[in-house]
Amino acid sequence: MSQDALVKRQFGHRARLALSPAGVLKTDDQAHAARTMWNLPHAWWQMMPKEKRTLANADAAIRQAREDIGFLAVLPAQAAQAVLKMYFQAWKNCWDGRAGAPNFKGRFRTVMSVDIPQGRDLNIVRVHRRWGMANIPKVGRVRFRWTKGLPVGKHANADNRITGARLIKDALGWHIAFRVQTLQGKPEPHQGPDIGIDVGVSVPIALSNGERYEHGEWLTGKEKDKLLHLEQRAAQRKQYRKPGEPAGRRLHHTYGQIRLNRSISGEAWGRTVTMLAYRTARHGGTLVEVPAAGTSRRCSACGHTTPGSRESQAVFVCKNPDCGWSGNADYNAARNVLHLYRMGRALIPAAGRAVVRRAKRVKPAAAR
Repeated sequence: MSQDALVKRQFGHRARLALSPAGVLKTDDQAHAARTMWNLPHAWWQMMPKEKRTLANADAAIRQAREDIGFLAVLPAQAAQAVLKMYFQAWKNCWDGRAGAPNFKGRFRTVMSVDIPQGRDLNIVRVHRRWGMANIPKVGRVRFRWTKGLPVGKHANADNRITGARLIKDALGWHIAFRVQTLQGKPEPHQGPDIGIDVGVSVPIALSNGERYEHGEWLTGKEKDKLLHLEQRAAQRKQYRKPGEPAGRRLHHTYGQIRLNRSISGEAWGRTVTMLAYRTARHGGTLVEVPAAGTSRRCSACGHTTPGSRESQAVFVCKNPDCGWSGNADYNAARNVLHLYRMGRALIPAAGRAVVRRAKRVKPAAAR
């Protein structure tokens, strides 16, 4: 295969670490030092004049802080440099309009993490079928669960290698996320038709060709049993409101908003978009985001937004006297999404956040 037909791919692989109690303490100390290493440049940035906010001056201040503050020495020098680079990159993303301004990181609101920028420092070795070992700076050799083939040993070269890693702690303990670079064949352009996708709560995914997809198909047998058990527990809990007693307006609005937010979170809209982008890039497709404002209230046949057209969650009947189109509301929204893409109203997502713009009313091509 020629070099023109090959492209570099970067992806991540997360594995669980098997740390000793002493290793957990060392890694926790490094994570606390990394958070402090973020907060110190942020305080320095706010105090310095604009003309002195340079990477060289910040690096000098960080070096002085590592000499003056003893507990910062537990963090490797390369990890400290990575924190400083990420802080400056956060400001660049803010200036480009792709993210908000950096803030202080609190102890209880921030995910504990430590970056390992150099992949050669890991010295990854596969011990046997289920376990591998890696070198964590200032922690030592640790084991991790080997669940996927990694380009190490004789399988590693300049094009297929591990470029770095990141230690992350969650409720299950410490994990390591490897940054993997591979050279793969360039996928052929997808020859299929364009499809508009509308995400919702009652209908998780609705397509412009009339198909629907439910998240129930994505659950395993154990996950379905666990979901049923939790739903039964919720239904059997004691209610403290007397029967027939109306709830307060503020309480009703607050819990209604909470229920909506939890429903949206349960449908995993953001994760759905992330997985679709990952799959389309791997198989030769293209994923484009469009502004969702008005897609559920605008008629996909005539392009007009008439009050009262959305009669219910599932029924859409256009109240425009010249149209009168009726159909499924989610199908109508998916058609509007596809139309916005074809009319060039696409949004370019950056740093995981979509650019917010106001959607202009544009008549579909069928109405012209």
